[in-house]
Amino acid sequence: MNANASPAVHTWSTDAVPPAQRLDYWIGAVCEGFLEMDVTSSLAGSFGATLESAPLGAIGVNRVRGSAQDVYRRRRAIAQSRSNYYYLLCKTDSPWVAVQDGRSARMLPGDLVLVDSRRCYELRLLQSADTLSLELPTAWVESWLPDAGGQVARRIDGQSGWGRVLSGFAQQLSPQGALKPPLPAALLTDHLGGLLALAAGTACDAGGSAAPSESARAALRRRVLDATRERHAEPGLTAAGVARGLGISERSLHRCLCEGSTTFAAALTGFRMQVARRMLGDARFDRLSIAEIGLRVGLADASHFVANSAGISA
Repeated sequence: MNANASPAVHTWSTDAVPPAQRLDYWIGAVCEGFLEMDVTSSLAGSFGATLESAPLGAIGVNRVRGSAQDVYRRRRAIAQSRSNYYYLLCKTDSPWVAVQDGRSARMLPGDLVLVDSRRCYELRLLQSADTLSLELPTAWVESWLPDAGGQVARRIDGQSGWGRVLSGFAQQLSPQGALKPPLPAALLTDHLGGLLALAAGTACDAGGSAAPSESARAALRRRVLDATRERHAEPGLTAAGVARGLGISERSLHRCLCEGSTTFAAALTGFRMQVARRMLGDARFDRLSIAEIGLRVGLADASHFVANSAGISA
């Protein structure tokens, strides 16, 4: 199977082969682009599908479009895989079903579900295969979700609460957008992780019987936000860097922010935009371009700021 590649986006399409060979080609494409899996379809005679894939920092952004199909991850395929991931899946056009660990999640358009490639699963794409699939390293997911294994095949409601926010954010991701993300990839993936934790409802699980008091957690959150505000102008500032400066774990940093209904990426972006807004309204900075202001508030790639400047200067 050959992939047609741009510098970062890989594309597989059944249009590359005659109709009689398309389902077989697609099985190979799925195995090459994702993991070893089996695919069946009642539409074998008229089957068609496309897979686009690109990296966004630590994660992979995949977009599948095509005919209805059933996808199976079986023990034999698991034994053959060199790597494993969690996948966060979202369809916006039609209902579908995800099955893993004896649970069956019946999904509505916009809903999300997490599956673990280390265990058998089944995806029943009943009307179409049009799906956003985010490939997430296992250690990355488990740093956000202490009980990640217990979250698989559980429907995340994409129409309410944090699930709605997560769904809206995920739907903005695309392989093409991963080439030139609107913010640094590390910020976007941090934001995704925080929203996933909030939507799954496990972000505030401190673990153990000696959980910090509410006042202690609030005090830590203030320290984290104060440190982030003070260091906002540092290009490439990350949650890990702030955590090191405060002498706490990165997981503790993310947890305390999630308890305050925010994420590191959202807080850092908010502080940067506040300063940028003041600079844009101050005549002393009239000689600076929008890109130069972006650099001054900590955006190493000024294009990240230019792409979001319309709402700030409005």
